[in-house]
Amino acid sequence: MYYSSGNYEAFARPQKPVGVDNKSAYLVGSGLASLAAACFLIRDGQMQGDRIHILEELPIAGGACDGIHDSQKGFIIRGGREMENHFECLWDLFRSVPSLETEGISVLDEFYWLNKRDPNYSLMRVTEKRGQDAHTDGKFGLSEKAALEIMKVFMTSDEDLYDLKICDVFTDEFFSSHFWLYWRTMFAFEEWHSALEMKLYLQRFIHHIGGLPDFSALKFTKYNQYESLIRPLVSYLTAHGVQFHYNSRVINVIFDIRGSKKTAGKILYQRDDREEVIELTENDLVFITNGSCTENSTYGDDHYAPRLNTDTGGCWELWRRIARQDPAFGNPDTFCTDIKATNWESATITTLDDRIPPYIQKIAKRDPFSGRVVTGGIITVKDSNWLMSYTLNRQPHFKEQPKEQLVIWLYGLFTDVPGNYIKKPMSECTGREIVEEWLYHLGVPEQQIADLAARSAHCIPCMMPYITAFFMPRKAGDRPKVVPEGSVNFAFIGQFADTVRDTVFTTEYSVRTAMEAVYTLLDVDRGVPEVFGSCYDIRVLLDAMSKMMDGKKLTDIKLPFLLHVMEKKMLRKISGTVLEELLRKYRLI
Repeated sequence: MYYSSGNYEAFARPQKPVGVDNKSAYLVGSGLASLAAACFLIRDGQMQGDRIHILEELPIAGGACDGIHDSQKGFIIRGGREMENHFECLWDLFRSVPSLETEGISVLDEFYWLNKRDPNYSLMRVTEKRGQDAHTDGKFGLSEKAALEIMKVFMTSDEDLYDLKICDVFTDEFFSSHFWLYWRTMFAFEEWHSALEMKLYLQRFIHHIGGLPDFSALKFTKYNQYESLIRPLVSYLTAHGVQFHYNSRVINVIFDIRGSKKTAGKILYQRDDREEVIELTENDLVFITNGSCTENSTYGDDHYAPRLNTDTGGCWELWRRIARQDPAFGNPDTFCTDIKATNWESATITTLDDRIPPYIQKIAKRDPFSGRVVTGGIITVKDSNWLMSYTLNRQPHFKEQPKEQLVIWLYGLFTDVPGNYIKKPMSECTGREIVEEWLYHLGVPEQQIADLAARSAHCIPCMMPYITAFFMPRKAGDRPKVVPEGSVNFAFIGQFADTVRDTVFTTEYSVRTAMEAVYTLLDVDRGVPEVFGSCYDIRVLLDAMSKMMDGKKLTDIKLPFLLHVMEKKMLRKISGTVLEELLRKYRLI
C-alpha cells in the first residue's frame, strides 16, 4: 500500500489483484469503516460480494452514523459528523455509490450539487444573555502569548506530546480566547484531552482556520447521515450480494502467532444465544472495528433521564480479549477506563407546532422551514453552565418528518453541573427539563417555558459514556496499526486503528483506515489518496496567521527593540520579492 496525490491515480481503476477469487472477507461491525471496506473490496479488490460477510451485533447497520425514527420514541440522532471538501478517501468512496434520491448519479454528485446550490455558513455562531448575539464578531481574540502557544504546539513533534493533556501545553490566556470557544465546541475537545490530537487537528485543518467562526468550511448532507450516507452504502453492498449477519455479536478473534507471523485463525460470535465459530484460513481476510465512541449509549425520554451505563461494553471487551494476545494489538484501557473524562450528552428535540420556531428564526436569522441551511452548524450558548450547543440542519432532517415539525440536535460538554434555569446537572435531567433549559437560552419568557416544553416539543436525551474516548491522552502503540507488522490476513479499522496520516472523529478517518486495510491485504495496485497537505503550504499558513491575528499586521506586534530593528531590516530585504507579494496578499504587512 502506498499514497498518491493528483489526478493520475485518482481516476485510475486497478487491475484485479492476484488470487482474489480464492479469498473471502469477514468484517466485525457494520459502522462506516466496515461498510467502506466492503465497498473497496468490491470496487477495487474486485471480490465477489457474496464472499463478504458483515457481522453486526445490532439489528441495523451504521454504527455512530445514525438517525432513526423510532415508532415509540420519535426521531433520534446521537450526533452528526462535520465534513469538508478535502476528505479525499470519503469522496473517493462515494463517487462510486449510487444515490437513492436521483437515478443515474452518485452520492458524491448529489452532495456536491446540494452544497453548491446551498452553501453552508452560520449567521449566529455564539449567543449569551438568553439568545442575544455574543458579538464574537468572527474574531479569535488571541493574545500574543496564546498565539505563540498555538505556534509552538503546531511545530512540536508527536513524540514530545505523548500522554500530555491540552492543559499541559496551553495557559489561561489561550483558554479564555474565542479561538478555544470555537474550537472546543466544534470538535468537542476538553482541557484534559490529548495535546497530540489537538496538534494533529491544528495541522490537518489549518486551511479552515478562517472558517471556524462561521462554519463556512463545512458541508452537510441533505438528511441525517444514516439516510444520506449509510442507506446508500447498504443498498450498494446488498445489490452486490454482500451477506449481512445482524444480531451477531463477535466475542473474540483468535490469532495464531508464530514468531513474527500473525494469522487470524477463528472468529467466535454469539447469535440467537448460540455460540458460533468461523474457522479461518489465510485466504479469509478479517477487518476488525476495535472500540466504539457510541458503545453503551442510553436513552431517556420526556419524563426520564438516560442512565449512565458504566459497564465496559461488548466492543471494548472484544478489543481487550484481542489485545491480550499480542502487544501490537493496542491498549484499549487507555481509552475506555475514565468515563468521567470521555462522556457527554446529546438530545434530539422535535418541535410539534408553530410556537417555538419563531425564536429559532430570530436567532438563526433564517427561515427554518425553507429546506435550506438553517443554523449552518452549531450555535453555542457561551454563558450556558452546560456549555450547550445546538443545531438545525436542513429540514426535514428525516424523510418521514412531518413538514410542520423541526428536528434539533443539542449537546452539552459539561454534564455534571447544574443548569442556568433547571438547577440540575444535564445528566440528571429528563427530556422535558432539557427543553426547558434550551428554551430559557432561546429567550422564551420564563412564564411560557413550562407550557412550551410540555406541549410544543418532544425530546429524547442520549448519554454517551465513550463519545470522546479517542481524544484521551495516548502514546505510540496504544492504537494498533491498521495492518500490524507480521499480519497475514487481518487489519484494524475505524477510529481506534492507527494511521499517522489523519485525525480521528471524522468520517474520513473511518474510510481512510478501511481503504488502507483493503489495499494492503489485497495488494491493490492503486495509491491511497494522500491527506491534503495544507500544513506544508506557505500560502495556507500565512492566511491562517492573518486570520488568527484578527487582521493585525506583523508590524503591529510589540517586539523588543532589537527584534523590531531586525524586522525592519527583513522587510527591506524582501522588498520587491515574491515574499513581500505573499505577505501583502495575506494582509500581514
